Amino acid sequence: MSSEEKIFFTYNDIHNTIQKVAQQIKQDGYDPDVIVAIGTGGFIPARIIKTYINKPILTVGLKLYDENNIPKKSPEKIQWIDEVEKKLKGKKVLLVDEVDDSRVTLEYCLRELMSDAPAEIAVAVLHNKNKEKRGSIPAEITRYWVGEELEDKWICYPWDAIDINSHGT
Repeated sequence: MSSEEKIFFTYNDIHNTIQKVAQQIKQDGYDPDVIVAIGTGGFIPARIIKTYINKPILTVGLKLYDENNIPKKSPEKIQWIDEVEKKLKGKKVLLVDEVDDSRVTLEYCLRELMSDAPAEIAVAVLHNKNKEKRGSIPAEITRYWVGEELEDKWICYPWDAIDINSHGT
């Protein structure tokens, strides 16, 4: 894949985008009890959003792509929240991920979290790829914030760089 088919982001880009998302969340009056990060891509965005929202972070690990970056039919659960029902029942949850690509991972995660009876779940993503989605956001989810809309290109995040000094050059 050539560099023209990729979009590169720096840590500063990410931080600024998350700040924008956090402002949207606050302007909408959403005050979650807990942040849930989808790993691995949602870990760093969730930690930065905590700077603005200051709520505890829980993590879930899902794997949609194989080792060759080819999507699987459905996500595989790698890690889930211990005593999830105790931690989510009746709570307002903010689900955070880096990118809404096919929407399959978001849908899977939202449906799993909804089974634990939270009061409300909202979604925040850094980037949404403007393309047809294979998954859908359940109708019960009425809050969805996006930092930036993007065309359908491969996104290169700084936390995936082997050599951060040559990232994007």
